Amino acid sequence: MAETKGVTLVTGAAQGLGRCIALRLADDGFAVAVNDVPARTEALATLVAEIEAKGRRSSVHVADVAQEVEVRAMVAAVVTRHGGLDVVRLSAAYAGLVPAEEWDRVMTTNARGTFLCYKYAAMQMILQGRGGSIIGASSIAGKQGMLLQGPYSASKFAIRGLTQAAALEFGPHGIRVNAYAPGAIDTPMLNAASVTVPEDIANIVSFLASKESGFITGISVNGGFLFD
Repeated sequence: MAETKGVTLVTGAAQGLGRCIALRLADDGFAVAVNDVPARTEALATLVAEIEAKGRRSSVHVADVAQEVEVRAMVAAVVTRHGGLDVVRLSAAYAGLVPAEEWDRVMTTNARGTFLCYKYAAMQMILQGRGGSIIGASSIAGKQGMLLQGPYSASKFAIRGLTQAAALEFGPHGIRVNAYAPGAIDTPMLNAASVTVPEDIANIVSFLASKESGFITGISVNGGFLFD
């Protein structure tokens, strides 16, 4: 395997945007650990084979990001397998369009899952003492509430606020925390017409993972849909 620029963990990587980003980070020179839920283990194995075919190290880490014990074990397994952790990109999300009865599911997957991944990624990066980059998945629904998407909008607002708070908290350790916040993306999850394609977000993640973005933290990139 070729020498790597570092180790990255991509959650929700089995399909769509997560898969696109994992392949892009492999092209950028990272070893790429990939995560998703048990039902997508086979798709993860296929992705690992593609990454390894590029000459990059990769590994499968099946976990539910909303479960603290699983997130803690996942981060530990990535470090054991690859020797460290430099970039974490989060993707796992649930986009229920119904009201209050879906609140717990949406908030658990999106907000709690992001919080746990931020927490354990930062703990490992602080321990290593070489900084790092954490990249979350917000949405334009996290910048402006959307019709019939109350729980989803709330969860994405939570990610945006958490990203800003984490950027302040982890900044003294050289850890940057940013998010992307696009509109609809042309992926299987949404199956909708879109002005954004996965490659647009992969480009953003690629930049935020790089040392060239070292002066950037606490932002939510959204391609100009809405301005803060």
